[in-house]
Amino acid sequence: MDLHPVDPREISTRLLSLTGNGFGALLTAGTAEHCNTMTIGWYQMGVLWNTLVCTAYVRPERYTYGFMEEHSYFTISAFLHSPEASKTLGLCGSRSGRDTDKITDCGLTVCTGAGGAPYFQEAELVLVCKKLYAQDLDPAAVCDAGKERILPFYGAHGNWHRAYTGEVVEAYSK
Repeated sequence: MDLHPVDPREISTRLLSLTGNGFGALLTAGTAEHCNTMTIGWYQMGVLWNTLVCTAYVRPERYTYGFMEEHSYFTISAFLHSPEASKTLGLCGSRSGRDTDKITDCGLTVCTGAGGAPYFQEAELVLVCKKLYAQDLDPAAVCDAGKERILPFYGAHGNWHRAYTGEVVEAYSK
């Protein structure tokens, strides 16, 4: 079944209810001709500034970071867990687009949404987001209650993420 446009408010509720329950997601930025994608486990949806938004988090050392910085749109493509989706999410989460063409390696079909934002036909759900705000997470802003859990995580894994908040301008579903 092909993806078709849906009301973003409809898909955001569905995506949030399924996250962690059999879904995995790819964050993608760039153009149809030159983009990168990465598996993400961190994203949030909600209302901010009276606008339906999605926030995704990317570390500066990730290849996708440059695409997020350079382009005004990004997409979240969510996949139902299956053997094929697990392979795709595993490859896109373990290899850098600097070194391999993950999209070709996974056999993904690139489609474009608003602003030419690339997403994948194979996804179950897609959000197309226009960047409104970006800010680096700051270790000095970690509250006392989070210090034992949050600070050691970053010490072991590298740089702090940048949060990208985008208005959800389009959504697609199967």
